Amino acid sequence: MKGRGRGVHGSPPRRARAFDGTCRSRSVPYHEMVDITANPIDTEAVLREVASHDAGAVVLFLGTTRATTDGRRTASLDYECYADMARSKLAELEAEARQRWPLEGCAIVHRIGHVPLGEASVAVAVSTPHRDAAFAAGQWLIDSLKQVAPIWKKENWADGGSQWVHPGLNAPANPSDKENPCA
Repeated sequence: MKGRGRGVHGSPPRRARAFDGTCRSRSVPYHEMVDITANPIDTEAVLREVASHDAGAVVLFLGTTRATTDGRRTASLDYECYADMARSKLAELEAEARQRWPLEGCAIVHRIGHVPLGEASVAVAVSTPHRDAAFAAGQWLIDSLKQVAPIWKKENWADGGSQWVHPGLNAPANPSDKENPCA
């Protein structure tokens, strides 16, 4: 049974860190370990978020901008989203993952704006007591995020062309035309 002021699995509540590595002064619910950012993703900070002495496994997935897609040279990617909706959906995914696997820690960070070649656009990190659960949870989170999160990706091709893509939804021709895109 959890005692008063205790966290998941009876451990003391965690002090959440902002993704710049600084500690927040209050304990926060796990769902606040999701972020949408216009800045490069700090993978060390993401890993610190999921660190736990009770974890025997930590899995970090980084989705990066690759040089070619379907045989076509990529120059860069651009991402847009509806920030509140995206954060809410990421928090739902994290909560569902916590129901399915014994997660000690979970962090999901998605970058928006312009992402050059080689840089990360998404980070998913989980920690669990054993590796099988960590790998399964990490894969389920990134696969689900790509299907349901209201985040749109624009492939910018080296030949000057571009295309908006989203595997789970029919993306509008240009998400900027919609009201209140991610700010």
